Amino acid sequence: MFAAKSHTSRHHIAIVTMACLCVLLGGPSYAAGAESLIIAGATYYEPGVSGPGWAWTDADHLELNGYAGEAIGAEGDLVLTLAGQNSVTESHAPDADITLCGMEVWGNLTLRGTGTLTATGSQCGIHASQTLVVDGCIVDARADGADITDEAVAGVIAGDMAVRGGGRVVAAGTGSGAGVRAYGVYLQDLSIGDVAAGCRLSVDASWLDATGADGGVTCTGGSLVSARFVAPAGGVFGASCVVDASGAVAPHVVVEPDVATPPAGETDGVVVPGGGAGEPSADANPAAGEPTTGSTANPALKPAATTTKTTTAVTMTTVAKASKPKTATATAAMLPKTANNNWIATSVTLFLLGAVLLAAACRC
Repeated sequence: MFAAKSHTSRHHIAIVTMACLCVLLGGPSYAAGAESLIIAGATYYEPGVSGPGWAWTDADHLELNGYAGEAIGAEGDLVLTLAGQNSVTESHAPDADITLCGMEVWGNLTLRGTGTLTATGSQCGIHASQTLVVDGCIVDARADGADITDEAVAGVIAGDMAVRGGGRVVAAGTGSGAGVRAYGVYLQDLSIGDVAAGCRLSVDASWLDATGADGGVTCTGGSLVSARFVAPAGGVFGASCVVDASGAVAPHVVVEPDVATPPAGETDGVVVPGGGAGEPSADANPAAGEPTTGSTANPALKPAATTTKTTTAVTMTTVAKASKPKTATATAAMLPKTANNNWIATSVTLFLLGAVLLAAACRC
C-alpha cells in the first residue's frame, strides 16, 4: 500500500510540474495588443503584414519608416516605432473607418524611436482613448476644424499624456465653425471599460508646444520633471487647464527641459520644434542633439497660430468606427513574425528544469 501511495504522489507531482511548464511556456502567446489595424485604407486583423513605409510586426507593435499616407487606427494598445519622416492624414473617403483624425487608437498609444510623425485631421491630429506616451521622438499633431461644429478640436485628444526621453511635441487646434472649441492638448476621460484615465499631463526633460484659442492644454492636473513652463509666465496647472500667474487660461503653453546648456544651435527660450527663435537645427537629433543625415533629419515645423476666444467647458463626442471586412488583407505582403529572445531562453531553461524535476520525482 505504501508503494501504491508513493507511485500516486509521483504521478501527481509529474502532472503539476508539466502543467506549470505549459502555463509558463505558453505565456507569450497571450500578450496584449491591437485586435485590428487600419492603415492605408485597409483593415488588417493579424500582424505579419507590411506595405510602403510600414510593417505590423506584432500585435502591439507597428513600425513606420518614411510612411506618408492615410490615417492609421488600432483597436487596442499599440507601440509605434518611428524612423525617418512620417505623416498621416485624415482619410476623406466616404467609407473610411477613420474620418476625423490622423491617428486614432482605442487603447494606449506609445510613440518612440528616432524619427518624426506629422498627424493632421479635422477634429484631432492624434486620438488615444487611454494614455498617449511620446518617448524620445518628434511629433507634430494638428487639427484644422474643417466642417466641425459644436465640438472640441485639438492637436492631441487623449486620456493621459506623457512626454519623456527628450521627446518633442507640437500640438495645435483651430476652427471657425459654430460652437467649435479649439485646444492644443485636450485631456479628458476617454477610457474604455473599467480603466479610468486621469486626464493628467506629465513632461519629463522634454519639450511641448501646445496652442488653442480656448486653451493650450486642458487637463485636471499634471507634473513637470526636470522641465519648466516657458509660457505662460508663471504658468501652473489649474483645476481644468494650464493657467498663467493671474489664473487666466493660457492659449499658448510651452514647456522645455530645465537644463543649463541647451543643445547646439538653440537658445534659452522656446526650444520645441515650432519654428522661429530657439528652434533646434534641422540636422539635430531630437534625443541626443547630435548631427544626423538622411531621412531622420528633423522636419521644419511651423509655429502654431494663436487667436483669442472665451474659454468654455466642453464634452467631446468620440467618433464611432465601423469595422471593415477581413478580405481587405488580400494584397498585404507577409513578414516573418519576430520572436522574443528573452522568452525563448527562459522557456528552454524552464523546460530543462521541469525535466530534471520530473526525473527526480519518478526516481523517488
